[in-house]
Amino acid sequence: QVQLVESGGGLVQAGGSLSLSCAASGSIFSINDMGWYRQAPGKQRELVARITYGGVTNYADSVKGRFIISRDNAKKTVHLQMDSLKPEDTAVYYCNVLVVTTARVWLDYWGQGTQVTVAS
Repeated sequence: QVQLVESGGGLVQAGGSLSLSCAASGSIFSINDMGWYRQAPGKQRELVARITYGGVTNYADSVKGRFIISRDNAKKTVHLQMDSLKPEDTAVYYCNVLVVTTARVWLDYWGQGTQVTVAS
C-alpha cells in the first residue's frame, strides 16, 4: 500500500555532484522522518542524512558541508544533493521513510536502492 521509488545515482568523477530523489505514494496519512542511508561493499549500512517533518536535519560527520537533504511535503519526496563527491562516497543509497498510513499505523519503508559510484 506504500511504495518508495528512488531516482538519480550513477557514475561521477571525484569532485562532481549528483542528486537523489525518493517519492512516496500509496495509503499515506502523513510522513514523518525521511532519510538516506548507504551501504558500501563489505560494509554495514550507515546513516547519511535525515530530516524531520519540521525540517530539522542530521548528517553523518563524513558528509557535513557536502550533502544537503531536503523534502517536499506536497510531493511526498525527499532529496539528497551531493556535492564535492569523494570515492569513499561510493555505495548503494537507500531512501527510508517513516509513514503513518491511512489506518493510523506507523510503518518504516525502504526504497529499492540506487548505485552511486565516484571515480577517482
